[in-house]
Amino acid sequence: MKIAFVGKGGSGKTTLSSLFIRHLVANEAPVVAVDADINQHLGAALGLTDEEAAALPALGAHLPLIKEYLRGSNPRIASADNMIKTTPPGAGSRLLRITEDNPVYEACARTVPLDDGDSVRLMATGPFTESDLGVACYHSKVGAVELCLNHLVDGPDEYVVVDMTAGSDSFASGMFTRFDVTFLVAEPTRKGVSVYRQYKEYARDFGVVLKVVGNKVQGPEDIEFLQDEVGEDLLVTFGHSDWVRAMERGRPAGFDLLEAGNRLALQALQDAAEDSYAARDWGRYTEQMVHFHLRNAESWGNAKTGVDLAAQIDPGFVLHEALVSPRPAPLPAPQPA
Repeated sequence: MKIAFVGKGGSGKTTLSSLFIRHLVANEAPVVAVDADINQHLGAALGLTDEEAAALPALGAHLPLIKEYLRGSNPRIASADNMIKTTPPGAGSRLLRITEDNPVYEACARTVPLDDGDSVRLMATGPFTESDLGVACYHSKVGAVELCLNHLVDGPDEYVVVDMTAGSDSFASGMFTRFDVTFLVAEPTRKGVSVYRQYKEYARDFGVVLKVVGNKVQGPEDIEFLQDEVGEDLLVTFGHSDWVRAMERGRPAGFDLLEAGNRLALQALQDAAEDSYAARDWGRYTEQMVHFHLRNAESWGNAKTGVDLAAQIDPGFVLHEALVSPRPAPLPAPQPA
């Protein structure tokens, strides 16, 4: 299942993303973590040093490789140069799985060790650099993430967790429709809930499952405020955490020592994600890909590539887990002679 964390800058969404990732890994779930925020802090929140986080490969820098691999033998795409961030898969395209090894992961992902001996596969868009100023927008970098999500087939026991750009920046492409559930992290303040209202309005016509996660909650008044402002969209709240404070100082204890209330909140996030995935409509999911591809093609893609990108759409193709071979079952134990 695909999960996004969004929220205004400073709301704590990266911290909660990292806690949720640790929770899933501790429960032995396969996870791919993606840092798609303009401020690249997810690696550090997962325990990397500043130097290690800076050394992560940038997805955007490997876009030609990603396109060429995903294009596969799709006859509707004559060249990887003709692919844009919204290009949907079709017959002959290569699809990604969470647990496999492939050239995309080899070039763009790194295995990050966690505190308790576990690890997680992490990919990052890469930071906004000085050379980008005045000539590029950050959405061009997250295009590689959208292309991968469009070609990724995930199962009910597998997770992609994406730490997204803050606020309404998520709506610069169709990537906001790629998730089974979007967790919007909101502080119990007017500014905190204003991002929720904006996101809710933008997403209302696209069937986006939006759940609010209250953060930095100090007491019943904060909870009451969030309930009044967001209603039934409020899923759960997080309060003060000595464990998080220690993590932010670079001295985390074992994850099993995270406060019981906050561990229960993380389980509530996982339960909500599982419920949402169970209701996924693969046909609608594919239709939304096509919708945003046509919009981008008409707006700028056709002019940039010099081809009619609508021709890339395979009308008979529906992305679905059944399109890829299941993970092989373990071999049976040998029987005594």
